[in-house]
Amino acid sequence: MSTPPAAREIIERLSELYGRPKLVPSGDPVTELVLTILSQNTSDRNSGRAFVQLLRRYRSWAEVMTAPEDEVAAAIAVGGLARQKAPRIQAALRAIAERSPDWDLAFLRELPLEEARRWLRSLPGVGPKTAACVLLFALGRPAMPVDTHVERVAKRLGIVPEKASAEAAHELLEAWVDPSDYYAFHMSLIKHGRRICTARAPRCGECPLADSCSAFQQGAVLTIR
Repeated sequence: MSTPPAAREIIERLSELYGRPKLVPSGDPVTELVLTILSQNTSDRNSGRAFVQLLRRYRSWAEVMTAPEDEVAAAIAVGGLARQKAPRIQAALRAIAERSPDWDLAFLRELPLEEARRWLRSLPGVGPKTAACVLLFALGRPAMPVDTHVERVAKRLGIVPEKASAEAAHELLEAWVDPSDYYAFHMSLIKHGRRICTARAPRCGECPLADSCSAFQQGAVLTIR
């Protein structure tokens, strides 16, 4: 069985293909939270369009929170799964409004990391990925979001056991990758999962990690060369 390369080596190899990603935190945790919910099980393009439609329809998060659920679902329909995402967004916004009426979550930047993570995870519908996205992308805090692409690539490489749950994958990767590399690792694996290490018929012949990929070495993936 192949041994996966170290996290930093993975980043360096993939950076030759995709460039080295650089984190620029948005500073807006509520927006990041809503964007992450909209991004579930859809493309960035469609989730982005849904977010734009939401902003066109409503002038504030308070308006989104109090609008009829069907109306919010109609506004974000272009992103897919609107009937599921609309109530999730509204429930999360209501919980935020109860705890922080001014919608300012900047205090999460100053809380101990695990306390900030617990605060976010206590919001309805917020799991490990969504909490990590808010911490990393909005606040620049060291957290590892693990989406389907990151999880798939990590499992194929042998970093994460094949049968590990998504939550276990978060914990394993946060322990395995140096916190200073979380963003670069996350973004590099997402790009790789979308472009080469795809769910179906990955192009292993183009992969700079194939020589140390457990799945490829064992013939466990169908490839396009």
